[in-house]
Amino acid sequence: MHRSDRAEKLSGSEGFEQYYSVLYGERWPALKSALAGQVLYAEWNAGGAENYFLDTASVCAAVSLPLAGAERILDLCAAPGGKTLVLASLMSSTAELVSNERSPERKLRLSHVCDSCLDPALRSRVTITCSDGAKWCTQQTECYDAVLLDAPCSSERHVLSDEKYLSQWTPSRIKAVAMEQWALISSAYRLLVPGGFLLYSTCALCPAENDAIISRLLEKFPTAALVYKDIPPAYKNVSVGPFCSSALPDSEKTEYGFHILPDIQKGAGPIYFSLVKKTAGRQP
Repeated sequence: MHRSDRAEKLSGSEGFEQYYSVLYGERWPALKSALAGQVLYAEWNAGGAENYFLDTASVCAAVSLPLAGAERILDLCAAPGGKTLVLASLMSSTAELVSNERSPERKLRLSHVCDSCLDPALRSRVTITCSDGAKWCTQQTECYDAVLLDAPCSSERHVLSDEKYLSQWTPSRIKAVAMEQWALISSAYRLLVPGGFLLYSTCALCPAENDAIISRLLEKFPTAALVYKDIPPAYKNVSVGPFCSSALPDSEKTEYGFHILPDIQKGAGPIYFSLVKKTAGRQP
């Protein structure tokens, strides 16, 4: 039986265990244990009435989107709002941020986070929208200098913590999510101006939702160029001291990006991220 055929027959907790044991080999028991443990949170102070707690690995991903010279910034799948707070805090004093969430319920949570956690003057430069990011490019193209796409994903850490979701798990879920991720990232790329940057991130463990998505993007769009191919990600050189006192974790290099995994990074992650630049020209 072909390996992919065997994978399709996997299901539930036993299937989940087999699937990720193959992916991570001897590392899987320690990684699984860390996924079931405490998240390493950072406290972010964006000048509002409340501070916000988010995974330190999420800070690393958001900080890795270059904002120098970016006047129009988009957070395409923004709820619950932690990465929006990071981007808003670090953008220039003249920049504007559009923070989008397609779910009306999650948009309400996003609005509450921004209203509670952002300095009022900063909040006035953040516009919250409710739209399907995968279809956005049918209405606009090449209009943002920087785009963050924290895409919906399999979120294995949450699956492991919920018996219902674990019992319903199958590899077909990964395929379905990857299709959604592709629709979002291809839209996000079309929204970039030439010279703009796209930061793609997920909290997934599976390469099909991470490196495979970036590989497909690079193949589809000839002007898409990988930024952090041979150098460390930008978060290593960005000071978050005014907003966050937590030390940021290290990351592991993958073929097209970086992965922060909780077994090695004291509970931080999982977060995958990759940075792509649109080098020139209009896209198909």
